[in-house]
Amino acid sequence: MTNQPQAPTPIPTDQLRFTMPPQHASPEDERRHRKERLAAALRLFGRFGYEEGVAGHITVRDPEFTDCYWVNPFGMPFGHITVSDLLLVNRAGQVVEGRCHVNQAAFVVHSSVHQARPDVVAVAHSRSVHGRALAALGEPLEPITQEVCAFFEDHGVYAGSTGVVVDEEEGRAIAAALGGHKGLILRNRGLLTVGDSVDAAAWWFITMERAAQVQLTAKASGKPVPIDRADALRTREQLGNDLVAWINYQPLYLQITRAEPDLLS
Repeated sequence: MTNQPQAPTPIPTDQLRFTMPPQHASPEDERRHRKERLAAALRLFGRFGYEEGVAGHITVRDPEFTDCYWVNPFGMPFGHITVSDLLLVNRAGQVVEGRCHVNQAAFVVHSSVHQARPDVVAVAHSRSVHGRALAALGEPLEPITQEVCAFFEDHGVYAGSTGVVVDEEEGRAIAAALGGHKGLILRNRGLLTVGDSVDAAAWWFITMERAAQVQLTAKASGKPVPIDRADALRTREQLGNDLVAWINYQPLYLQITRAEPDLLS
């Protein structure tokens, strides 16, 4: 009789690694972390084609000076940005650290959202193709896939001015349209997302852009079958929080930092 080999012993789950958002010992450590995440997100947005000329920004609140925000410099390609290129800008749009200009028109929106939402650490708004196409229709995202349910009844549509935002009044109107949601479709302009980390805000933007692409493709092909409200709400509860967004984003962060480690300089 042949002896059967002994089955491998399972490793206890408490001995398996699972990455979670880091804790920081000081504001300096947290500032460096947020800047690294910001530079990486901008590189990813460049890879994905989310910039159009000088348009497009991601901002992150400074952990110590909470009415100041780190942002990409005006006119610098996303694919070139490093940590040392980032600017610190106050709520009035004045550069307090760095030697480049900031896009004042775009910053009005970011500053208004940050001021209206103290819970928001990062804001992403850029010129993705499918987001702009959906925005041109002035339509919200519909619950037609599991992933888009993260935005079910948690995003808005702003139907105000379609020009360049240059005054605080419209910035406040955009922030009001966002309300407590994670995402906003700015009619005829594109998408805006927020999160309690750069990772979350960036993931929501990427997911919202892909959801727009799926919706446009599905409607061009036929009549999509919607997910019913109860299931959509249940799915949002499972997938729609910032921690889940952070976790989903980690493969992208690892990919870009390993492929382009110079961004951390």
